[in-house]
Amino acid sequence: MKTKILALALGLAAASVCLAADEQALRDADAEWSKAAGAKDLDKTVSYYSDDAIVMPPNDPAATTKEAVRKIWQDLLASPGLVISWKPTKVEVAKSGEIGFVSGTYELTMNDASGNPLNDRGKYLEIWEKQPDGSWKCGADIWNSDLSASAPAAPERRRGRAGGRSHRS
Repeated sequence: MKTKILALALGLAAASVCLAADEQALRDADAEWSKAAGAKDLDKTVSYYSDDAIVMPPNDPAATTKEAVRKIWQDLLASPGLVISWKPTKVEVAKSGEIGFVSGTYELTMNDASGNPLNDRGKYLEIWEKQPDGSWKCGADIWNSDLSASAPAAPERRRGRAGGRSHRS
């Protein structure tokens, strides 16, 4: 009986160590990914995604192909004045060790059409999948701003005679 309890305890301890190692691997991968994006290295930035990843950026349709994912990052990294970084606040790996998630915060600055810097900050969530070789790839990525969305401009009203109504003669 003591042997079985010892074996069970050792097994649980080994599983805990493996999950901790996987969590650290995800933290490290996420940090390197942020550095690649900060350096505007397009190829390295998109290399963190799995072949079937879905990317859901704010105010755009979801990208479900490698080409669409690359285009999102290509456009973002080409933004004038871009400075981007993110850091994880929570990392967890499923008990199976096959999937994990990273959530955290991001900051970015880019120039508006007039060349003035626009600052943004927000949060993100990534779902990571362990690959057959033991590496991790991001299978789903979504981020959104903590800042209030600007209200759309009200449509310009054409005003004719009689309080905005136009009359035909």
